[in-house]
Amino acid sequence: MTRNAPFDPAPLTEPVDRATARAFSAQLRREGRLSGRLVSIVVLVIVGAAFLLVAVPVFGAIVASFFARDGSGPISLLVLAFFLAIAVFTGVAIIRGLGGAAVRRYRLDRFARANGMTWHPGFANPELPGMIFGLGRARETSDLVRGERPRAVEIGNFSYETGSGKNKQTHRWGYVALRLDTPLPHIVLDAVGNNGLFGGTNLPVSFGPRQRLSLEGDFDRHFALYCPEGYERDALYLFTPDVMARFIDSAAALDVEIIDDWLFLYSRRELSTLDPAVWERLFVTVDAIDDKLAQWARWRDERLSAAASSGVPTVSVDAGVSYPAAPLLTPPPRGVAVPGRRLKRRFSWVTVVVAVAIGGWWVFTLVFDLFR
Repeated sequence: MTRNAPFDPAPLTEPVDRATARAFSAQLRREGRLSGRLVSIVVLVIVGAAFLLVAVPVFGAIVASFFARDGSGPISLLVLAFFLAIAVFTGVAIIRGLGGAAVRRYRLDRFARANGMTWHPGFANPELPGMIFGLGRARETSDLVRGERPRAVEIGNFSYETGSGKNKQTHRWGYVALRLDTPLPHIVLDAVGNNGLFGGTNLPVSFGPRQRLSLEGDFDRHFALYCPEGYERDALYLFTPDVMARFIDSAAALDVEIIDDWLFLYSRRELSTLDPAVWERLFVTVDAIDDKLAQWARWRDERLSAAASSGVPTVSVDAGVSYPAAPLLTPPPRGVAVPGRRLKRRFSWVTVVVAVAIGGWWVFTLVFDLFR
């Protein structure tokens, strides 16, 4: 995301003509880029119609009953003023919600253009390999700001749903996705600073302790590093002291995942926002990390060469003896052997214990009801 032009946050805060913003949203819909967002508009329209068809008559009946009993007394006037205020507040909230979304889209699009990038409203079910993108249902990215130089980068927000009914929950994340020059082993840096009160991870999944690798210096105070077993030496090659220093200085508040040929930064707060300070920190962070990624492009998985050499052909020297052909002195191909492609997720016994306890309690109450 290193650019020749300086960072320009002005479009995020400059005055915006609402008519121009609405026209921009209308153009996006004509182009088919806002089809997913029509659901939100339909929901607002349904809520407004329900309010007009159900709430207004009920409120009117209540007000009429007060007038019938109290005439034009002060109590009836206060009740009428109260319900009118609710109606006005609801209408203004719906209008502002629609108008605010249009202004946000317009601001982010102008901001992206001013900084040599592009904006997109987002996609359903994004095809990204990071740990958060395969969870739950109703998965959706939003407000994607993308750059192509010196490497592909995407900054956006992501949400998914879990549970149902009263237990339904929407999970929201902000993320940065950087495309790497070569696939790398699956490595996760769990930021210590954003963990829970008792040190519980902020990430939606956890990994076995045998995959935890302790690094030198102060790195362990800022990140817990996980790498596949057998790839400790490779992790040390990638996270040299200068690289570790960059992550500590620039990304200590964010969780990091390296998977396939992607590097992800995760936050539980939205990162594609109208806050200039957030964008300034992100640009500095991405530039600082990108400056060190060139040395990662030289990494190769020696296990791929070992796998290839296991099938080295033989040449016959005499009638009864065969010797292996001389190996070719070529570097391993790009890629990661199967053991290094994914970390092993830790099985949560706590979840099992809770589920068994709930099931046991249900059986106990059922039996108790049958025999009492």
